[in-house]
Amino acid sequence: MDFSTLSEALESKSYAKIADICDNLMLQVAAEGVAYQDEWPYTIHLLGHIYSDDTNSARFLWKSIPAAIKDNQPELLAAWEIGQKLWMRDYAGVHEAIHGYDWSQQVQGLVAAFSELYTKKMFQLLQSAYSTISIQDTALFLGMNEDNATNYVVQQGWILDPASQMLTMKKQQLVKEQKLDPSKLQNLTEYVFYLEH
Repeated sequence: MDFSTLSEALESKSYAKIADICDNLMLQVAAEGVAYQDEWPYTIHLLGHIYSDDTNSARFLWKSIPAAIKDNQPELLAAWEIGQKLWMRDYAGVHEAIHGYDWSQQVQGLVAAFSELYTKKMFQLLQSAYSTISIQDTALFLGMNEDNATNYVVQQGWILDPASQMLTMKKQQLVKEQKLDPSKLQNLTEYVFYLEH
């Protein structure tokens, strides 16, 4: 089997393309009637779906993998653990699953990129959901120790209250109102007038 396009995507760190590349290759190989299960890079394929935030496709892929392959590939099991934690919305568990396995060199870059992407996603979630939050909870969501989490959010403009060990979010800038030019207002007035009469 020719995995050159997949290898190129991994080398160029085009991780968002991996799931589609694997899906297309799998369809192509299956259409040709070639037995591919033993050679297929299931771990990369599964991580590609996870990176693309497509947990449904990751679940369906997992269900299609033969049991013998699941039993013989511990890295595949570790990748699926990340998928399970995502599915269950166990935010801290995702970080534990990422850091709880010694990934092969082939997937280290993909896992590290996902970890960074997931941390940013969790930061945005915290910023939109909370006005104040404890350092401990922040560290849990970001998958960091308390010192690193505090440094990370303070660099983003959050304010630390050392007495209460609470962090106050930097308010997101509101979108300024757009000014309506007189010609658009005139057109709107004429349209409403036309509808009423």
